[in-house]
Amino acid sequence: MNYIYFDNAATTKLDDEVFKEMMPYFINEYGNASSIYKLGRNSRNAVETAREKIAEAINAEPREIYFTSGGTESDNTAIRGIAYNYKKKGNHIITSKIEHPAVLQTCKQLEKEGFEVTYIDVDEYGIIDLESLKKSIKETTILISIMFANNEIGTIQPIKEIGKIAKENNIYFHTDSVQAVGSIKIDVKEMNIDSLSMSAHKFYGPKGIGALYVKKGINFQKFMNGGHQEKNKRAGTENVPAIVGMGKAIEIAYKDLEKHTKHIKELRDYYIREVQDKIPYVKINGDIDKRLPGNSNISFRFIEGEGLLLNLDLKGICASSGSACTSRFT
Repeated sequence: MNYIYFDNAATTKLDDEVFKEMMPYFINEYGNASSIYKLGRNSRNAVETAREKIAEAINAEPREIYFTSGGTESDNTAIRGIAYNYKKKGNHIITSKIEHPAVLQTCKQLEKEGFEVTYIDVDEYGIIDLESLKKSIKETTILISIMFANNEIGTIQPIKEIGKIAKENNIYFHTDSVQAVGSIKIDVKEMNIDSLSMSAHKFYGPKGIGALYVKKGINFQKFMNGGHQEKNKRAGTENVPAIVGMGKAIEIAYKDLEKHTKHIKELRDYYIREVQDKIPYVKINGDIDKRLPGNSNISFRFIEGEGLLLNLDLKGICASSGSACTSRFT
Protein backbone atom coordinates (compact mmCIF):
# COMPACT_ATOMS: atom_id res chain seq x y z
CA MET A 1 0.00 0.00 0.00
CA ASN A 2 1.21 3.49 -0.81
CA TYR A 3 0.86 5.81 2.16
CA ILE A 4 -0.22 9.43 2.13
CA TYR A 5 1.57 11.08 5.03
CA PHE A 6 -0.25 13.95 6.75
CA ASP A 7 1.63 14.08 10.07
CA ASN A 8 4.79 16.15 9.61
CA ALA A 9 4.05 17.84 12.94
CA ALA A 10 4.93 14.53 14.59
CA THR A 11 8.03 13.85 12.51
CA THR A 12 9.37 14.32 9.01
CA LYS A 13 11.04 11.95 6.58
CA LEU A 14 14.81 12.15 6.52
CA ASP A 15 15.88 14.17 3.49
CA ASP A 16 17.99 12.20 0.99
CA GLU A 17 20.62 14.96 0.89
CA VAL A 18 20.79 14.94 4.67
CA PHE A 19 21.29 11.17 4.77
CA LYS A 20 24.04 11.43 2.16
CA GLU A 21 25.79 14.09 4.23
CA MET A 22 25.63 11.92 7.35
CA MET A 23 26.90 8.67 5.84
CA PRO A 24 30.70 9.30 5.98
CA TYR A 25 30.48 9.95 9.73
CA PHE A 26 28.99 6.52 10.31
CA ILE A 27 31.62 4.66 8.31
CA ASN A 28 34.89 6.46 7.54
CA GLU A 29 34.94 9.66 9.60
CA TYR A 30 34.10 7.91 12.87
CA GLY A 31 36.54 9.75 15.14
CA ASN A 32 35.57 11.05 18.57
CA ALA A 33 35.17 14.83 18.26
CA SER A 34 37.15 15.29 21.48
CA SER A 35 40.21 13.40 20.21
CA ILE A 36 43.25 15.40 19.08
CA TYR A 37 44.38 13.23 16.14
CA LYS A 38 43.22 13.91 12.58
CA LEU A 39 40.23 11.57 12.63
CA GLY A 40 38.98 13.29 15.75
CA ARG A 41 39.71 16.76 14.38
CA ASN A 42 37.69 15.94 11.27
CA SER A 43 34.71 15.11 13.46
CA ARG A 44 35.23 18.28 15.50
CA ASN A 45 35.31 20.38 12.34
CA ALA A 46 32.08 18.76 11.18
CA VAL A 47 30.39 19.52 14.51
CA GLU A 48 31.47 23.14 14.43
CA THR A 49 30.39 23.56 10.80
CA ALA A 50 26.92 22.31 11.75
CA ARG A 51 26.88 24.68 14.72
CA GLU A 52 27.63 27.58 12.40
CA LYS A 53 24.80 26.61 10.04
CA ILE A 54 22.29 26.44 12.89
CA ALA A 55 23.43 29.76 14.32
CA GLU A 56 23.18 31.43 10.91
CA ALA A 57 19.62 30.17 10.43
CA ILE A 58 18.35 32.03 13.51
CA ASN A 59 20.85 34.95 13.45
CA ALA A 60 22.75 33.74 16.50
CA GLU A 61 26.44 33.21 17.17
CA PRO A 62 27.90 29.68 16.99
CA ARG A 63 29.06 29.81 20.60
CA GLU A 64 25.41 30.35 21.62
CA ILE A 65 24.34 26.95 20.20
CA TYR A 66 24.42 23.81 22.35
CA PHE A 67 23.62 20.38 20.93
CA THR A 68 21.11 18.20 22.79
CA SER A 69 19.14 15.01 22.16
CA GLY A 70 16.09 16.96 20.95
CA GLY A 71 13.40 19.45 21.83
CA THR A 72 12.49 17.87 25.16
CA GLU A 73 16.02 18.05 26.51
CA SER A 74 16.42 21.58 25.17
CA ASP A 75 13.22 22.73 26.92
CA ASN A 76 14.21 21.06 30.19
CA THR A 77 17.72 22.45 30.08
CA ALA A 78 16.61 25.99 29.29
CA ILE A 79 13.80 26.25 31.84
CA ARG A 80 15.38 24.39 34.73
CA GLY A 81 18.86 25.67 33.98
CA ILE A 82 17.83 29.33 34.02
CA ALA A 83 15.43 28.88 36.95
CA TYR A 84 18.08 27.24 39.15
CA ASN A 85 20.82 29.65 38.20
CA TYR A 86 18.78 32.80 38.90
CA LYS A 87 16.62 31.62 41.82
CA LYS A 88 18.29 34.17 44.10
CA LYS A 89 16.82 36.87 41.88
CA GLY A 90 13.31 35.39 41.99
CA ASN A 91 11.25 32.21 41.80
CA HIS A 92 8.37 33.14 39.48
CA ILE A 93 7.92 31.72 35.98
CA ILE A 94 5.25 32.57 33.40
CA THR A 95 4.12 30.14 30.71
CA SER A 96 0.91 29.33 28.82
CA LYS A 97 -1.63 26.56 29.29
CA ILE A 98 -1.06 25.15 25.78
CA GLU A 99 2.67 24.49 25.97
CA HIS A 100 4.27 21.18 25.01
CA PRO A 101 4.47 18.66 27.91
CA ALA A 102 8.25 19.17 27.95
CA VAL A 103 7.54 22.70 29.20
CA LEU A 104 4.43 22.08 31.29
CA GLN A 105 5.78 19.04 33.12
CA THR A 106 9.06 20.82 33.79
CA CYS A 107 7.17 23.75 35.29
CA LYS A 108 5.04 21.38 37.40
CA GLN A 109 8.22 19.81 38.76
CA LEU A 110 9.67 23.23 39.56
CA GLU A 111 6.51 24.09 41.51
CA LYS A 112 7.22 21.10 43.75
CA GLU A 113 10.68 22.55 44.34
CA GLY A 114 9.40 25.91 45.57
CA PHE A 115 9.04 27.86 42.33
CA GLU A 116 5.82 29.72 41.52
CA VAL A 117 4.38 29.30 38.02
CA THR A 118 1.61 31.30 36.33
CA TYR A 119 -0.14 29.51 33.46
CA ILE A 120 -1.83 32.15 31.31
CA ASP A 121 -4.88 31.47 29.15
CA VAL A 122 -5.18 31.74 25.38
CA ASP A 123 -8.09 32.97 23.29
CA GLU A 124 -10.31 30.83 21.05
CA TYR A 125 -7.58 30.82 18.40
CA GLY A 126 -4.86 29.70 20.78
CA ILE A 127 -3.12 33.08 21.06
CA ILE A 128 -2.02 34.54 24.39
CA ASP A 129 -3.25 37.94 25.52
CA LEU A 130 -0.33 40.34 25.90
CA GLU A 131 -2.15 42.36 28.56
CA SER A 132 -2.65 39.20 30.63
CA LEU A 133 1.05 38.50 30.24
CA LYS A 134 1.95 41.99 31.48
CA LYS A 135 -0.42 41.68 34.46
CA SER A 136 1.15 38.34 35.42
CA ILE A 137 4.62 39.84 35.86
CA LYS A 138 5.86 40.18 39.42
CA GLU A 139 9.02 41.52 41.03
CA THR A 140 10.08 37.87 41.43
CA THR A 141 9.50 36.90 37.78
CA ILE A 142 12.73 35.54 36.28
CA LEU A 143 11.53 33.64 33.19
CA ILE A 144 8.82 33.71 30.53
CA SER A 145 8.48 30.57 28.38
CA ILE A 146 5.99 30.75 25.51
CA MET A 147 6.07 28.42 22.51
CA PHE A 148 6.71 30.00 19.12
CA ALA A 149 4.04 27.92 17.36
CA ASN A 150 1.65 25.36 18.78
CA ASN A 151 2.38 21.74 17.86
CA GLU A 152 -1.30 20.85 17.36
CA ILE A 153 -3.29 23.82 16.06
CA GLY A 154 -0.27 25.57 14.54
CA THR A 155 -1.01 28.99 16.04
CA ILE A 156 1.95 31.37 15.93
CA GLN A 157 2.35 33.53 19.01
CA PRO A 158 3.34 37.26 18.96
CA ILE A 159 6.92 36.33 19.80
CA LYS A 160 8.51 39.69 19.02
CA GLU A 161 6.04 41.48 21.29
CA ILE A 162 6.58 38.94 24.08
CA GLY A 163 10.33 39.39 23.75
CA LYS A 164 9.94 43.15 24.02
CA ILE A 165 7.85 42.83 27.20
CA ALA A 166 10.40 40.46 28.73
CA LYS A 167 13.31 42.75 27.87
CA GLU A 168 11.57 45.85 29.26
CA ASN A 169 11.03 44.03 32.55
CA ASN A 170 14.51 42.45 32.73
CA ILE A 171 13.07 38.93 32.46
CA TYR A 172 14.61 36.08 30.49
CA PHE A 173 12.54 34.84 27.56
CA HIS A 174 12.63 31.23 26.36
CA THR A 175 10.60 29.91 23.43
CA ASP A 176 9.95 26.32 22.46
CA SER A 177 10.43 26.66 18.70
CA VAL A 178 10.44 22.98 17.82
CA GLN A 179 7.54 23.37 15.39
CA ALA A 180 8.65 26.73 14.04
CA VAL A 181 12.30 26.22 13.15
CA GLY A 182 12.59 25.23 9.50
CA SER A 183 9.11 26.52 8.65
CA ILE A 184 9.26 30.25 9.32
CA LYS A 185 11.95 32.91 9.58
CA ILE A 186 13.35 33.42 13.07
CA ASP A 187 15.71 36.18 14.19
CA VAL A 188 16.62 35.81 17.87
CA LYS A 189 18.16 39.27 18.03
CA GLU A 190 15.27 41.12 16.41
CA MET A 191 12.74 39.15 18.47
CA ASN A 192 14.60 39.60 21.79
CA ILE A 193 14.73 35.83 22.35
CA ASP A 194 17.13 34.78 25.12
CA SER A 195 16.74 31.03 24.71
CA LEU A 196 15.26 28.82 21.99
CA SER A 197 14.68 25.07 21.59
CA MET A 198 14.69 23.13 18.33
CA SER A 199 14.68 19.53 17.09
CA ALA A 200 16.09 18.26 13.78
CA HIS A 201 13.42 15.68 13.00
CA LYS A 202 10.82 18.43 12.55
CA PHE A 203 12.62 19.78 9.47
CA TYR A 204 13.68 16.61 7.62
CA GLY A 205 16.70 15.90 9.80
CA PRO A 206 17.46 12.83 11.95
CA LYS A 207 15.70 11.95 15.19
CA GLY A 208 17.52 12.11 18.49
CA ILE A 209 19.33 15.38 17.89
CA GLY A 210 18.35 18.93 18.77
CA ALA A 211 19.86 22.21 19.78
CA LEU A 212 19.43 24.89 22.39
CA TYR A 213 20.22 28.54 21.77
CA VAL A 214 21.16 30.55 24.85
CA LYS A 215 22.14 34.18 24.44
CA LYS A 216 25.70 34.96 25.45
CA GLY A 217 25.92 36.40 28.93
CA ILE A 218 23.09 34.23 30.24
CA ASN A 219 24.28 31.43 32.46
CA PHE A 220 22.39 28.21 33.09
CA GLN A 221 23.02 25.18 35.23
CA LYS A 222 23.94 21.95 33.46
CA PHE A 223 22.02 18.74 33.98
CA MET A 224 24.45 16.25 32.45
CA ASN A 225 27.62 15.73 34.46
CA GLY A 226 30.66 14.04 33.04
CA GLY A 227 32.98 15.29 30.32
CA HIS A 228 33.70 18.76 29.01
CA GLN A 229 31.55 18.61 25.88
CA GLU A 230 29.34 21.51 24.72
CA LYS A 231 31.34 24.12 26.60
CA ASN A 232 31.04 22.03 29.76
CA LYS A 233 27.24 22.31 29.69
CA ARG A 234 26.20 18.94 28.22
CA ALA A 235 28.50 16.00 28.90
CA GLY A 236 28.62 13.01 26.58
CA THR A 237 30.35 12.02 23.36
CA GLU A 238 28.92 14.04 20.47
CA ASN A 239 26.60 12.25 18.05
CA VAL A 240 28.56 13.48 15.05
CA PRO A 241 26.46 11.91 12.24
CA ALA A 242 23.24 13.33 13.70
CA ILE A 243 24.80 16.75 14.31
CA VAL A 244 26.03 16.83 10.71
CA GLY A 245 22.54 15.84 9.56
CA MET A 246 20.92 18.58 11.59
CA GLY A 247 23.27 21.16 10.11
CA LYS A 248 22.51 20.04 6.57
CA ALA A 249 18.76 19.89 7.21
CA ILE A 250 18.55 23.43 8.55
CA GLU A 251 20.73 24.68 5.70
CA ILE A 252 18.30 23.17 3.17
CA ALA A 253 15.25 24.45 5.06
CA TYR A 254 16.37 28.07 4.96
CA LYS A 255 17.91 28.06 1.49
CA ASP A 256 14.65 28.93 -0.34
CA LEU A 257 12.37 29.44 2.65
CA GLU A 258 10.10 32.11 1.16
CA LYS A 259 9.48 30.14 -2.04
CA HIS A 260 8.86 26.92 -0.10
CA THR A 261 6.59 28.65 2.42
CA LYS A 262 4.47 30.19 -0.33
CA HIS A 263 4.00 26.80 -1.99
CA ILE A 264 3.09 25.05 1.28
CA LYS A 265 0.60 27.78 2.22
CA GLU A 266 -1.11 27.43 -1.15
CA LEU A 267 -1.46 23.68 -0.65
CA ARG A 268 -2.75 24.17 2.91
CA ASP A 269 -5.33 26.76 1.91
CA TYR A 270 -6.50 24.63 -1.02
CA TYR A 271 -6.92 21.64 1.28
CA ILE A 272 -8.88 23.65 3.86
CA ARG A 273 -11.18 25.11 1.19
CA GLU A 274 -11.89 21.68 -0.27
CA VAL A 275 -12.72 20.24 3.15
CA GLN A 276 -15.03 23.14 3.97
CA ASP A 277 -16.77 22.94 0.59
CA LYS A 278 -17.27 19.19 0.49
CA ILE A 279 -17.73 18.09 4.10
CA PRO A 280 -20.49 19.41 6.39
CA TYR A 281 -20.12 20.26 10.08
CA VAL A 282 -16.44 21.14 10.06
CA LYS A 283 -14.56 23.70 12.13
CA ILE A 284 -11.06 25.02 11.48
CA ASN A 285 -9.17 25.21 14.76
CA GLY A 286 -6.63 27.95 15.43
CA ASP A 287 -6.09 31.27 13.71
CA ILE A 288 -6.59 30.96 9.95
CA ASP A 289 -3.76 33.39 9.16
CA LYS A 290 -1.38 33.31 12.16
CA ARG A 291 -0.54 29.66 11.79
CA LEU A 292 2.29 27.51 10.52
CA PRO A 293 2.29 27.26 6.72
CA GLY A 294 1.93 23.48 6.71
CA ASN A 295 -0.63 23.13 9.50
CA SER A 296 -4.34 22.44 9.31
CA ASN A 297 -6.32 21.33 12.35
CA ILE A 298 -9.96 20.47 11.75
CA SER A 299 -12.82 19.28 13.97
CA PHE A 300 -15.64 17.19 12.54
CA ARG A 301 -18.93 17.24 14.45
CA PHE A 302 -20.57 13.89 15.25
CA ILE A 303 -17.31 12.04 14.48
CA GLU A 304 -15.12 10.26 17.06
CA GLY A 305 -11.46 11.08 16.46
CA GLU A 306 -9.85 7.68 17.02
CA GLY A 307 -12.38 5.91 14.78
CA LEU A 308 -11.77 8.44 12.02
CA LEU A 309 -8.00 7.96 12.24
CA LEU A 310 -8.30 4.17 12.11
CA ASN A 311 -10.49 4.38 9.01
CA LEU A 312 -8.06 6.77 7.36
CA ASP A 313 -5.21 4.39 8.22
CA LEU A 314 -7.04 1.54 6.47
CA LYS A 315 -7.03 3.71 3.35
CA GLY A 316 -3.30 4.43 3.70
CA ILE A 317 -3.65 7.96 5.09
CA CYS A 318 -1.48 8.87 8.10
CA ALA A 319 -2.98 11.60 10.27
CA SER A 320 -3.36 12.36 13.96
CA SER A 321 -5.89 13.86 16.35
CA GLY A 322 -3.27 15.42 18.61
CA SER A 323 0.36 15.53 19.61
CA ALA A 324 2.30 12.29 19.30
CA CYS A 325 3.97 13.16 22.61
CA THR A 326 0.62 12.88 24.45
CA SER A 327 -0.55 9.74 22.66
CA ARG A 328 -1.51 6.80 24.87
CA PHE A 329 0.74 4.61 22.75
CA THR A 330 3.94 6.41 23.88
